Order: sequence, then structure tokens, then C-alpha cells
Amino acid sequence: MSENTWYPAGRVAILLGAFLRTVLAHPLTAEIDLDDPQTSAIRKRIIASKPFLKAIYDEWYTMLAANLPADQHGPVLEIGSGAGHCSQFVPDLITSEIFLCPGVQIVLDARQLPIASGSLRAIVMTDVLHHVPEVEHFLSEAARCLRKGGRILMVEPWVTSWSKFVYTHFHHEPFDPDARDWSFASEGPLSGANGAIPWILFVRDRKEFELRFELAIEQVRPFLPFRYLVSGGVSMRSLMPGFVHRAWAGFEDLLKSWWPNLGMFAFVSLRRR
Repeated sequence: MSENTWYPAGRVAILLGAFLRTVLAHPLTAEIDLDDPQTSAIRKRIIASKPFLKAIYDEWYTMLAANLPADQHGPVLEIGSGAGHCSQFVPDLITSEIFLCPGVQIVLDARQLPIASGSLRAIVMTDVLHHVPEVEHFLSEAARCLRKGGRILMVEPWVTSWSKFVYTHFHHEPFDPDARDWSFASEGPLSGANGAIPWILFVRDRKEFELRFELAIEQVRPFLPFRYLVSGGVSMRSLMPGFVHRAWAGFEDLLKSWWPNLGMFAFVSLRRR
């Protein structure tokens, strides 16, 4: 089918996405600048106030905690803690953010970590890696700070046929699986992004990644094809009441064999060699 045949449908999807984001925008975030430090605190309030969405984040943090190295040698650092509540699932978690906001212990730039070499048991993050403009600097720093056998554990947007359609037409962040390199222009810590960066690193450019960094890819598991979308996320009104979350999770489990083609997120585990 020619590009001209697809164009009207693509145009309609883009316009529909813009319309829905406007109509369904959460009142707390509708007028605030994405790069305003208050955004993280507001998103934290939104997650806590939306039971369906909070159940998703609880699941993510449970997954991160369950995959930490078994021994207790060394602390665990979270990158991008401002809007989340991972500390409720990982004891003695060191929380950090790129700007000062409530509940964060350290202000840091992920590309230059103020952490002693070989001192960390793990680094955890949710929806953060694709916001790091020069991600190779972070990966080098993370490998330096982790002890041998330490892990980087993350939940990130993922590239599938379904997610590419949704992220391209209905999401406000850039999503470019065809980007030539791992960097992108960024005017601010939250507005700058390429949601396809994790897939680019760990699938498309996997051989280059493993040659450049002392990090082995242990696990990449696409999942969550629909629940985050119907939750409204942190920028839209809740589209589902909390009591139906378990039913939606069961429905997604029935489609598990299709997750590689439908997943909008992926759980990724990297190990320091």
C-alpha cells in the first residue's frame, strides 16, 4: 500500500490523539510545564489518587524488588524517584532526582553519578532511561558504580507493532525507533525524550551495546499491552476504576503469548560483568 494511501488515516490518528490528550488531560497537569520541578510532585499525587494506576506502579516496583541481587552487599540507587514510591518496596533505597523535590535524598545527573566505584548492589528506574539525552554516559557511569554481579533493573517503553502506533499518534513524547544514534536534543529533563531508546539499545543495537559496556543483558520482557493506556497514565484522567484492575491483569495474562507484539513496556535486567 502506498504512503499516500496511509497518510489520511495517519493524519486522522494524530489529530484524534491531540484531541483526546486535550479533552482527557488531568486537571493537575494540564497547565504545568513538563520541566517544572513541581511536575514530579504533582505526578506523585496523581499516582496515589488513581487506584488503577497505582496498582500498575506497585506491580513494577514489586518486579524490581524481586530481581535485585540476592546478597545484601551494597546499597540500591533509584534514578528518577520524584514521582514514584519505590522506597516502599526496596528497604534503604537511595532516592535521587535531577532536581530538588520532596522525598528525594540526592540531586544528581545520571550522566555523572556522585557514587564510589563498585559500591552499588543495583540501580533501579521506571520510565527514566528514555529521558537521558546522552545515555551512553549514564551506562558507563552505572557500570563503574556497580559491583561485579550488580544489576540495572528498569521498566521502560518498548517498541512493538501496537506500541509504535499508540506512542506515535497518541503520546506526547517523541518516539523514534529509526533514530540513527542514542542521543537526542533536549531542552529540559522531562520534555526531552525518545521512547524508543531502550529498544534501540537492547535489541536493534544489542551487539554494539555489549561491546561498549561491561553490562550483560540478562532479561528483556515486553509486557503491559493495555493497562497503562486505559489507566490514563500520569497526564490524563483515570479511564478505569481501581476495582477492575485485577480483571484487566487477568485479560492481559490470557494474551501473554502476544506480548512480544503487543507490549507497550518492557522489564529489562542488565548485569555488571
